[in-house]
Amino acid sequence: MEPPPPRTPQDQAPHTHPQPSIAIPTTGTCCKCGGATTFAPPPQTPTSWPDLSSPPTYRPIRAPAINLPPNNTQAIILAPVPQSQKVPIIDPPFRFQVPTKKITCPDDIRKFHDSPTSKNFLGFIVALSESIRGHKISDPCHESPIISKIVSIIETLSLWIDQIPPVQQSSRYGNISYRTWHERLTENAESLMLQFLSDDLKPSTIEIVPYFSDSFGNSSRIDYGTGHETNFAAWLYCLARMGIIKEEDYQAVVARVFVKYLDLMRKLQLVYSLEPAGSHGVWGLDDYHFLPFIFGSSQLIDHKYMKPKSIHNEDILENFSSEYMYLSCIGFIKKVKKGLFAEHSPLLDDISGVPNWNKVNSGLLKMYKAEVLEKVPIMQHFLFGWLLKWE
Repeated sequence: MEPPPPRTPQDQAPHTHPQPSIAIPTTGTCCKCGGATTFAPPPQTPTSWPDLSSPPTYRPIRAPAINLPPNNTQAIILAPVPQSQKVPIIDPPFRFQVPTKKITCPDDIRKFHDSPTSKNFLGFIVALSESIRGHKISDPCHESPIISKIVSIIETLSLWIDQIPPVQQSSRYGNISYRTWHERLTENAESLMLQFLSDDLKPSTIEIVPYFSDSFGNSSRIDYGTGHETNFAAWLYCLARMGIIKEEDYQAVVARVFVKYLDLMRKLQLVYSLEPAGSHGVWGLDDYHFLPFIFGSSQLIDHKYMKPKSIHNEDILENFSSEYMYLSCIGFIKKVKKGLFAEHSPLLDDISGVPNWNKVNSGLLKMYKAEVLEKVPIMQHFLFGWLLKWE
């Protein structure tokens, strides 16, 4: 007798789930409810996987990076462009004092933001930016003896790096020889200031030395960032308040002093592998600096040939970095960071799409105010005394 033909699904009766008291052998699982069933499970579709190995769970190498710009981008765009201001010169009697920290919370930031000190300090930076507008670094400018003296001091600091080489260590960042360099800086800072201070202004060292010492990074963390750079601007502002730096010196302050300071900081970063202090990651403008982008964009305003998109031209970067700070910054970033520029520096890549340097400059000034001068993690370390008052 031939075996009966196999039953089709339509011929099969629906399965039933047995009561606990009745022992019925089970051979499969219901695909709908997951309960036991007396019918055998359906045959598995053959796969290319080995019998003893189930398909591996797929895991991407890493989650896709979703980088969002800062939350206050719209507020920065709508904010008014900061304007230049004259720095008021102090009169005797002088009341120099040891500067102290005042900012601990967002309310303190708001108080600082509304103060005449904040507006005048930012106005000083705008004035420096305007002084270099349309000028190359090598262009002749008024160089007073005080400018030459400050440049000489920065060159001395650079010479110390050569005298204090980095030690061999396993850590990639933060070479401990930097602490030796910084210790020499703090020990000699007052004597360096006394090289150019007149007798009546010598007591100011108690106030201006802390700004100067904090301008070159932190010795315990072995890092450097925009907060330290802002201290250098504050030190220059204090010199302007005392009448040591005058308005006719501003172009030289940028083209001679600040350029020399920028060279020194890059040397410190490379030799001692300084960590970025409080980096914004890829959505920051740069790991270490902000002001050279402001000054550098001002240099290029109304340039006949170079546009913001020119930063992608390697020939332009190679031939003009020595004359324009903005191009110098881009060239340095490309030197120390690997990979596509749009990936490691998306904000700078976006800025290259802005139609002209005037818009770049005004946007960066607004961004500096919002992303540096109004950020608690940066400004909590900022100092206030008599020259830079907490009002």
